[in-house]
Amino acid sequence: MAKEHLEKIKELIEVLKIEKEEDFIQFKKFVQSLPLKKKKEKGLCWHPFVINKTGYTYGERAFIVGERTANLNEPHQFRAGMPVNLFLEREGKETVEQAGVIKFINRNKMKIILSSKDLPEWINKHGIGIDLLFDERTYLEMEKALERVLKAKGDRLAEIRDIFYGKKEPQFRKINHPITIPSLNKSQNDAINAIESAYEVAIIHGPPGTGKTTTLVQAIKYISQHQNTILVTAPSNAAVDLLTEKLSQEELTVVRIGNISRVDDDLIKHTLEGRIAEHPESKNIKKIRIQAAEARRKAKKFKRTFDSNARRERGELFKEAGELSAWARQLEQRLIEQIVSSADVVACTLINSVHSVLDDFEFKTVVIDEAAQALEPATWIPISRASKIILAGDPYQLPPTVKSVQAAKKGLERTLIEKGIEQFEQVNLLNVQYRMNDTIMGFSNQQFYDNKLLADVSVEHWKLDIENDIALEFIDTAGCSFDEKVNPESGSKCNPDEFQILQEHLYQLMEHLEGKEFPTMGIISPYREQVLFMQERFASDEKTESIQEHVSINTIDAFQGQERDVIYISLVRSNSKGEIGFLSDHRRMNVAMTRAKKKLIVIGDSATIGQHKFYNDFITYVEEKGAYRTAWEFMYG
Repeated sequence: MAKEHLEKIKELIEVLKIEKEEDFIQFKKFVQSLPLKKKKEKGLCWHPFVINKTGYTYGERAFIVGERTANLNEPHQFRAGMPVNLFLEREGKETVEQAGVIKFINRNKMKIILSSKDLPEWINKHGIGIDLLFDERTYLEMEKALERVLKAKGDRLAEIRDIFYGKKEPQFRKINHPITIPSLNKSQNDAINAIESAYEVAIIHGPPGTGKTTTLVQAIKYISQHQNTILVTAPSNAAVDLLTEKLSQEELTVVRIGNISRVDDDLIKHTLEGRIAEHPESKNIKKIRIQAAEARRKAKKFKRTFDSNARRERGELFKEAGELSAWARQLEQRLIEQIVSSADVVACTLINSVHSVLDDFEFKTVVIDEAAQALEPATWIPISRASKIILAGDPYQLPPTVKSVQAAKKGLERTLIEKGIEQFEQVNLLNVQYRMNDTIMGFSNQQFYDNKLLADVSVEHWKLDIENDIALEFIDTAGCSFDEKVNPESGSKCNPDEFQILQEHLYQLMEHLEGKEFPTMGIISPYREQVLFMQERFASDEKTESIQEHVSINTIDAFQGQERDVIYISLVRSNSKGEIGFLSDHRRMNVAMTRAKKKLIVIGDSATIGQHKFYNDFITYVEEKGAYRTAWEFMYG
């Protein structure tokens, strides 16, 4: 490889360090520096935390399950896979702590895998709390992955690196008898044939509503017929859980490794813990682990000053604990090898593909879904475990989160799938979408997909059951003096007047739909402050009480991957300077606009947003479709 390509990877390592430093600075500022009361208010701490179950899981780790008893059902920042700190505050004494990782979280309940083989002695005391920890492990694994890529020479990883860094094109063999799966369309079948024929890399570009997940699942099902275990990954636990669910519905044996985004029996039974628990040998392993823990507990009870008999007894207890642990570890390792090797699919997040249970396994194929939401350094982690790579995603939807402006400018936001789409001759675009009305699709199709998308006939003319209804509306608040407001503490913005216009439009829509089944609906905004304002107002609005179960209100980011019959978008920004902040990321708007199936209503100030080409083009598109309206139509009094 030419030296400049190695330099690019070295630069990426340095950029990742910039991101890590910025992330840590923000963590210290927004988490560590806050007093306990503030942390609880901001959802950064659960305290008091009552533990109602303890035990031991595979890999010689203790676990706890507990729940918060204050701030019930309030929003929080905890997510599955996050590192946390279990602490006990004791009056007049030093706080004691124990690190762990969230296995799952369900409303007010949390399961934590501790980073120790024994439970803390103080585990049943009052005053326990849960704090967030800085996630250093993720950065360490990304750094290691890039170092492996940098040093790779004469092996498969070096070959994959050469392909993504422009040294060579990916190669495809000719398929004499193309694969045709009747339930898929031509572009989806073409993608499966590309996956089958690829020697090193295949890329599936799946715009909104084009059946990317369906295509991937069928591809994996086909590959599993002539390959051993396939590694299936994605950046988030939620995306991995969805794949686990879909693959298991196709009667594939899936082993889900790592943490899970939700707790239900259908998902838990596919986890490695669930598979182990179902096995008859698990009871024996658990019994041995408990015996080992009890022996260690007894040994630790001896005082620092003890006689020779006590010293001997203490040594024998530690020896017994060690032998029991080794026996349990041996039995468990044999059981895990059996479970993983007999699986069609191992599913985990990008970071968890380094899990120690996979150390003895080699995968021919790795599938990376939602690759456009993954930082390049994270994407290299599972790539190093396989010889053939399948990337799927859409770089014109939400990008990966980058906290450092400097790191983003230096290219950390640019993903591996973007590089592939830009430079590879063969990229498979899924070009038939099954979600939205053709008019709703049209603007995104122009802006992002070179007008290559087609609306399937089943959705092309989809609209609400209202006479003469149109699928797209833009309500312009220009000239209404609906100035945005800023929350000084969070810096987030809201526009209460804009929401009043939204409410009036919604009331009219409800009148038109009276006596008919109410559609599913999403009300979304790029700004958290506006979302909180809308949620509060909507919940207390007597006029919309009858439809509240049909309506979700959240940020654009929270809606990625979802769809609703009707979508309202509140753009918020309205100022004399023409500043639009978040809105300048057009990918975020692509996500917002493509959530709607039958009707999309966008509300904003053309005087502010229209100064930017993307939004000026949108307003032009709306006018061409006869979908432009003014806020004055909805102002009464």
